[in-house]
Amino acid sequence: MSLVASHTVVDGLGFVSAIADAASGRTRDLGYPGPGSRSRRRAIAEDGRQFIASTPQLGRALRATIRLARQRRMGVAASFKRSGPRSTRKLGRELAVVVPTATAFIGLDDWDVRARAIGGNSHTLLAGFASRVGVRLGRVDGNGMVTLSLPISDRTADDTRGNAMVLPVASVDPTNLASDLSDVRIKAKQAFADLAATSDQVLAPLPLTSVAPKWLARRAAQIGMGSAQLPIGCSNLGDFDPAVNRPDGTDAAYASGRLIEPGITKRVLDGMRGQLFVVSGRIHGRVFISVNAYLDGMEKSQDALREVTERTLAEFDLSAEIFC
Repeated sequence: MSLVASHTVVDGLGFVSAIADAASGRTRDLGYPGPGSRSRRRAIAEDGRQFIASTPQLGRALRATIRLARQRRMGVAASFKRSGPRSTRKLGRELAVVVPTATAFIGLDDWDVRARAIGGNSHTLLAGFASRVGVRLGRVDGNGMVTLSLPISDRTADDTRGNAMVLPVASVDPTNLASDLSDVRIKAKQAFADLAATSDQVLAPLPLTSVAPKWLARRAAQIGMGSAQLPIGCSNLGDFDPAVNRPDGTDAAYASGRLIEPGITKRVLDGMRGQLFVVSGRIHGRVFISVNAYLDGMEKSQDALREVTERTLAEFDLSAEIFC
């Protein structure tokens, strides 16, 4: 069973919560009109008024995006040049790409014991793993550092926001992380401490994503996530409600989540200088780790990504069932 949702509608934990609600028979009042409760004319008028009322917020988001791009020395013009519409004469670079993905399943006890043994916890072990995958795939800067983008939920009980999260970014030395998680622990802690000063700035471009053209929305999101530093997305969803494992009423043998971008093209991926995103969760006695990876200028096969995942886990003295 597969369920897909757009990140413009809901974040990972919101999606997981919705599955748990459905499996448990819970319903939430999200404040939306019921199906067929409005005529087409009334719906257009009401939604139009709501859009006009939100125009100032969109304007602020656009101005914040421009400021953020300038601060990060990316240059708005250069950013749009790399990611904007291109001539369709280069048809070969407009082909859609299926980004390779691999999902590993590891026993909870094995994962937690290893995390403690090298001075960390489930969160920092995942960050260490993502960093070492980044090294193997060349996502390091000139000083050998990796940049981790660490989306963290701030969702509270009965929170019905679509995206309820903050986005700390940490630059980490990945050299010794397989045996000592202290650097990623310290850097992540500092990134969280800095959130009060940076989260509003980093999240500012995101309101544009629902109304902007795809190429501009993607660029706005990249600016917010710090795309100039070859970011490694690293999202830990934590412990799942057991109900998530039984959406049809019976427990699944395996459950996991991952990032997909249907229709993304080689040109877009090359403009992003590749992609690496790691997502993890804890469910049904296992930790799952899903790795999506694309390298600038080339496609990594599923088999190659499986090997990278397996070898990186071996660095941490961990073994797993891996599916591609």
